[in-house]
Amino acid sequence: VQLQAYGGGLVQPGGSLRLSCAASGSIFTVNSMAWYRQAPGKQRELVAHVSSGGNRTYADSVKGRFTISRARNTAYLQMRRLKVEATAVYFCNALLHNSTKWGTYWGQGTLVTVSS
Repeated sequence: VQLQAYGGGLVQPGGSLRLSCAASGSIFTVNSMAWYRQAPGKQRELVAHVSSGGNRTYADSVKGRFTISRARNTAYLQMRRLKVEATAVYFCNALLHNSTKWGTYWGQGTLVTVSS
């Protein structure tokens, strides 16, 4: 099983960016998916989470500006009105069953830089 995250890049403050994360391989079912981020010198933090039932939760710092969505085994993070403090490596995460057992998987991370 692999999680492939992409879509990061350089964007100016106030701009938008859309991240994608695709889960592939021997997957029976995906339960929940989430996006985390880790800024330089800081701990990894949860940004957004979408449950198997479609319930979404967000970090207070991104509410109203970020939207997480999901289509089968792919998760998206639409980021709007980006701030400089959103600069970080963004990681996707999935709780899934790989035909043998449940497990938590991580993508490789994609760098988002918000700078003028």
